[in-house]
Amino acid sequence: MRDDNCIFCKIAGGDIPTNAIYEDNDYKVILDMSPATRGHALILPKEHYKNIYEMPEERVAGAFRLAGKMAQTMTDKLGADGFNIVQNNNEIAGQTVFHFHIHLIPRYEGDGQVVGWRPGESTPEELSKIKDLFG
Repeated sequence: MRDDNCIFCKIAGGDIPTNAIYEDNDYKVILDMSPATRGHALILPKEHYKNIYEMPEERVAGAFRLAGKMAQTMTDKLGADGFNIVQNNNEIAGQTVFHFHIHLIPRYEGDGQVVGWRPGESTPEELSKIKDLFG
């Protein structure tokens, strides 16, 4: 399945040249053209899925297995001091291209990047209510 209007489908399918650092039958890993840090890359499935909610479980598992392998390889080759693996779903969560992808962001001491959130507060009652939603 492919979306002819999707830039990531065109990149993953080889229609648009890019700096790929890994490719197999299911995924292509490319260097991000607007990197957060040196070596920032994206895992793109070759099939089109808007987000994680649309992906079959085995595809999600495969993408995250690849993320783990790439994180280790990239850390070794780039000399990174740490690593962020980020995956956003829907606009409110920061997704800007609506083709599932995983950001692989090598981190370096003093790189100035911030990936995170401000910790909030919760009560034991609120946590219990949320837990109860899951049975």
